[in-house]
Amino acid sequence: MEEIEKSYYSIGEVAQMFNVSDSLIRFWEKEFDEFSPSKTAGGTRKYSKKDIEIFKLIYSLVKEQGHTLDGAKEKLKHQPKIKEKQELINKLKSVKDFLIELKENL
Repeated sequence: MEEIEKSYYSIGEVAQMFNVSDSLIRFWEKEFDEFSPSKTAGGTRKYSKKDIEIFKLIYSLVKEQGHTLDGAKEKLKHQPKIKEKQELINKLKSVKDFLIELKENL
């Protein structure tokens, strides 16, 4: 996934970051109260960095860890603990990637 740099992203850009469909993002917006991007007067969704971080957490719970939607909702109720664990997982993945790259360059 690319690094978040802009203030707002379109639904297509978010879908591309996670390799999912626009419809999945819209569906999860309806399912998860924590995930609700702002909309322009014309109804165009604008995803902030915070929105993308929430989506990333939901994505991890459902797609990577295999939780059901209800299970992911329950986990999100305890979001501070989940968020800390997810940040740790992300850091460990970065370290792993770094070590693999280092090994390949030796």
